[in-house]
Amino acid sequence: MHRIVNLTPHELTFIGSDGTTIARIPPSGIVARVASTSKQIDVLDGIPVFSTEFGEVVELPDPEEDTVYVASTLVAQAAARAGRTDVFSPAEAILDEEGRVIGCRGLQLPV
Repeated sequence: MHRIVNLTPHELTFIGSDGTTIARIPPSGIVARVASTSKQIDVLDGIPVFSTEFGEVVELPDPEEDTVYVASTLVAQAAARAGRTDVFSPAEAILDEEGRVIGCRGLQLPV
């Protein structure tokens, strides 16, 4: 059995194909993110255009045995590029009638 640590600011709700809730994982209080810097490089029809450079992942705990982390897709991708295999992101969002995310089908591991 794995310990699943939610590194997002939202509760994660996993919903099975039959519509039942499989699991709910509360936020851990730590929010992993990818550091970034942006600078305006142009204006398009009055709208500023920015160039964004992404850097290191911050607030990502060190690997622990039998522990997986769930973060944003951007964080999971950056962690995978750094050789981490324990950082996942939510997979297959489930939306309500108004288009709001109410859960997901599972976890994804970037390749």
